Amino acid sequence: MAVLFKRTKILESQIDEFLDAVSQGIIVFKHGLKNFLDNEMDKFGEKIEAIDTLENRADDLRRKAESYLYSQSLIPEHRGDVLGLLEHMDDVIDAAKKTLNLFALETPAIPTELHKDFLELAEMAGGAGESVVLATRAFFGDINAVKNHLHKVYFYEKEADRIAARLKRQIFDSKADLSVKIHQRDFVANVDNLSDMAESVADRLAIYTIKRTV
Repeated sequence: MAVLFKRTKILESQIDEFLDAVSQGIIVFKHGLKNFLDNEMDKFGEKIEAIDTLENRADDLRRKAESYLYSQSLIPEHRGDVLGLLEHMDDVIDAAKKTLNLFALETPAIPTELHKDFLELAEMAGGAGESVVLATRAFFGDINAVKNHLHKVYFYEKEADRIAARLKRQIFDSKADLSVKIHQRDFVANVDNLSDMAESVADRLAIYTIKRTV
């Protein structure tokens, strides 16, 4: 991150740790969904606790980084972009936490024949999230490498949408009650939402990158 933050190692460390928390939250999200589908509820409960802790840590680190940016009057020409980027990256781990907690609260009945596609959807959504974390790291450290990761965000997001559409067709082709179908469909959308959040960050990051390189 030395390219953008030449004056302080403190802010560099805070943002590094913040991105670590987001990345770890995405990993926990994927493993947690698998635990739920495998009916490993003890392990699933551990993932709920882990992602809650990581999300709280990410919030704390984001606030500290924002406060430090203002108190030290750092990079005024890019401060708004950095603040916006951190806030929207926080939305990524928020989406992961919200989805796992909804699985815990509502315990949707996901039939075995849908497990593979649900896990594939989680992989693609997680891939979008992990790629946007890498793109964000590059924004602070090697601006020329941002594009190397952004195109992966868009690829994973499109794949997630494709799998989500397939899952919804399978759900509504089934003989389950309509209320069950709607519940299952909502959880497809919840898992897919992680990729949408990542895409939203990627869109902003693409603009911020252009602004830094012109």
